Amino acid sequence: MEDFRRTYLRLCKESGLEPQESVLNQLHDVRAAGDSTRLDLATQSLSVDTCAVLGRVLSNDVLFTEVVLSDCMLSEEGVKLLLHGLCSNTTVKVLDLKGNNMRAVGSEALGKLLRQNKSIRRLTLEWNALGMWGEAFSIFCEGLGSNEALKQLDLRNNQINHQGAGELAMALKRNTTLQELDLRWNNIGLLGGRALLESLQQNRMLLQLEMAGNNVPSDTLKAVEQSIDHNSDRKSTLKESRSKTQVLSKEIQSLREEKGKQFLNMMETIDKQREDLGRSSRMSAVRVGQLQEALNERKSAVNSLKAKLQMTEAALALSEQKSHDLGELLSRVKLEKSELKERQSREMNKEQEEAVIREGKLIRELHISTEKTLHLKSKVDELERRCKAQQDHIFDLKQELTNSTAELKLRLAQAEERLEAEKKRSKQTLDDAENLRQKEVDQLNRHREESERSLQDRVQKLEGIRIQLEEELSRVRALSVTERAQAEEELVKVRNQVRLEEQQRVSHLEEKLRLLTQSRDESQIHCTQQKRTVSELQAKNNHLALEMEGLKRRIEELQQELGGKEQEKVAEVNKVRVELQEQIGHLQAERATQGGLKEKIAALEREMKVQTSNHREALLDKESEIASLLEKLRLKDGEIMRTREDEAQRASFLQKAILTYVQGSPLGSYSPKK
Repeated sequence: MEDFRRTYLRLCKESGLEPQESVLNQLHDVRAAGDSTRLDLATQSLSVDTCAVLGRVLSNDVLFTEVVLSDCMLSEEGVKLLLHGLCSNTTVKVLDLKGNNMRAVGSEALGKLLRQNKSIRRLTLEWNALGMWGEAFSIFCEGLGSNEALKQLDLRNNQINHQGAGELAMALKRNTTLQELDLRWNNIGLLGGRALLESLQQNRMLLQLEMAGNNVPSDTLKAVEQSIDHNSDRKSTLKESRSKTQVLSKEIQSLREEKGKQFLNMMETIDKQREDLGRSSRMSAVRVGQLQEALNERKSAVNSLKAKLQMTEAALALSEQKSHDLGELLSRVKLEKSELKERQSREMNKEQEEAVIREGKLIRELHISTEKTLHLKSKVDELERRCKAQQDHIFDLKQELTNSTAELKLRLAQAEERLEAEKKRSKQTLDDAENLRQKEVDQLNRHREESERSLQDRVQKLEGIRIQLEEELSRVRALSVTERAQAEEELVKVRNQVRLEEQQRVSHLEEKLRLLTQSRDESQIHCTQQKRTVSELQAKNNHLALEMEGLKRRIEELQQELGGKEQEKVAEVNKVRVELQEQIGHLQAERATQGGLKEKIAALEREMKVQTSNHREALLDKESEIASLLEKLRLKDGEIMRTREDEAQRASFLQKAILTYVQGSPLGSYSPKK
């Protein structure tokens, strides 16, 4: 507030003006009252220089949101300067210019303000004279048509005639933001009311239009009220559709999040399975390496025994040659053989103990695999419960679709009832107009016949007078020529007068016939307009029926898609069950293989080669199973991605269809008043 006051004083000083005392007092009162967003200069007499300074201050002001300049009796130049400053203002929301007797220059300045200002929401122009200046008021209406911010406009007591109302109607056709318009106590008349009513056929944003005290017929006022009610109904319908769209988008988002979580959980389980498979493969590779090392050790032991046996045979050959010399050596060799046997027996015992330990480890791994199988079964049950929950949610969505379909059918039925009522009313109006025209035509025909009869009687009387005069002329033919000439002149005058009167009456009757013909043409034009309106309503009704059929077909397609989706989910669950059963069978087969391995461990020494070959075959089978499981996992990932894309695409199609229907449907303009 203090910045505004200082700026005002500085600009006054720069312009060499004395600050107006009333403005300073008002600024001081505003600062004392604490209402720092409302500048009230009502009933203050502002000079042109003060208006120029205030316009410059308000052009860059960011403090006031409401400016009141009512009953200030501003001059044309002062209004122009003030409104020029407000053109660049971005904070003023409410502007009150009531009772300033603005004329042509003010109207043009207001049109410029409405074209350039983007912040004013309410404009009060009551008790001015904007409608008296046609060209200036048309500039004001052009600015109103291009404005995209104004919501409330007060034009009471502005002497607006039917031409100004036509300009306003053209502006309303282009305006898309104005919601309230007050035109009370002007002189709009029948033509202006019709023009405003026609503009409401294109303007769907105007929610309140006051037209009292404008000499507008009651039927036009009722039609305007109906159009306003249609706009309000359309706005409420749009709000409902937007709320429903938001709810649907939120539900779709929650479904996407839930499916994302399910996908992540499934990926975690798959990663865990991969880790388990990797650990088992690494452990099997370690076991194979250990067995290979043991086999190599046994081979080296057998080779060493063979070498020793060869050495003993050579020693025996030498002992046979030198038996009596090497008897002691033979006994030593026997002792060494016994020691070797003991060592071999001890090594065999150690290997048997190691086999028992390995058997225990295999048993523990078998228990771990069974626990994993149980965990996978629990996960399958959880997936089944989630599938049931999704099926319940899909059922709820179906129920909501049926409810929305029933509501649309109800609105269509109401629109058809209103159309029938409008048809009956227009037909009754046409019948009444036709009867009234027929009565007027009959009355004019009777009047014309009576006038023709009276003229014929008068002509007959004149003919009798003429005959009498001719008889008198025959009797007094001996009279002077002057009297005869006078009588002939009087006869000519009488004839001319009769002809003149007859021509006047005929012209009067022709004028009446012309007026009656014009009224008949107007009534026919009105009838054609009513028929055109009825045909348009019928076309709109047919369009609505087609849209309803399209929606029904779309709902059936969505239901079929939902059924297919349910079948796909059931097939996926069955497939997962089959895969889990196959994995359980593989695990059971591995358990049986491990049992066979237990039996083979007992005969490890005599069947080492057979055991090694079997183990290699088992490893090859494991690798093939791992490869098949990885391929299945890859296929499963692809199916899950395709399923997510299909669901996202269907959800987007459904949302677009609902939005397109709600935005493009004309149901809102024919729905009953709530």
